Parts: sequence; C-alpha cells; structure tokens
Amino acid sequence: MKPISTEKAPAAIGPYSQAIVSGNMMYLSGQTGLVPGSGEAAGETIEAQAEQCCKNIQAVLEAGGCDFTHVVKTTCFLADMGDFAAFNGIYEKYFVNKPARSCVAVKTLPKNLLCEIEAIVEL
Repeated sequence: MKPISTEKAPAAIGPYSQAIVSGNMMYLSGQTGLVPGSGEAAGETIEAQAEQCCKNIQAVLEAGGCDFTHVVKTTCFLADMGDFAAFNGIYEKYFVNKPARSCVAVKTLPKNLLCEIEAIVEL
C-alpha cells in the first residue's frame, strides 16, 4: 500500500491518510470544505463548502496521478438532506462521468461542516 499526500488539500485531522493506493485502486478518505493551510471552512453555505470539497478531492486525485474521470464510486455525507439539490449542483460540475454514489445525511460532521465526500478510484 502506498499513501498519497498533498499540501494542496487539508492535512488529515486524525490518524489516517488523504488516500491510499492498493493495486490499481486508490481509496480517498473523506474530503470536506476545509481550506488547505488555514483549516477553516470555505464558507457557511453548502455551495461554498461543496465547491471546496471537490477542489480538495481534485488535489488528492492529481497527487495520485489521475482525475475525476477515474472515480468509480463516491459516498457523500450531508449534515442536512435539505441541502441535497444545492449539493448536487456543485457535485455534477466535477463528477461528470457520473460514478456510482451513495448520499446520506449524518448527525454531525467534523468541525460542524456541511458535507464530506469519499471516493474509490481506478488508476
């Protein structure tokens, strides 16, 4: 297994890697709307946080030598399912190949953020 790390995405806030490559697959840990370096939320809206979340995923994908077209599955976590439509509006700009996806509402996300996305990628 090979860990993937980039300073262009927020550092892990716990004992985990931004991503791990195993065989021809890369597994991305959940990315949120935190701004790299500052550790602060990109904004207070689902749109601002979802946009930053996708930019963070893009940075990890690039560090692993690929892009969004290699994503085969995502799991999305929302703090409020009422944000589903607005979240999708941002998500579809990045995940244009429409990978398989699950989307669930959760009670709370780290730092009280509004969304998180994890991904499975074929290299």
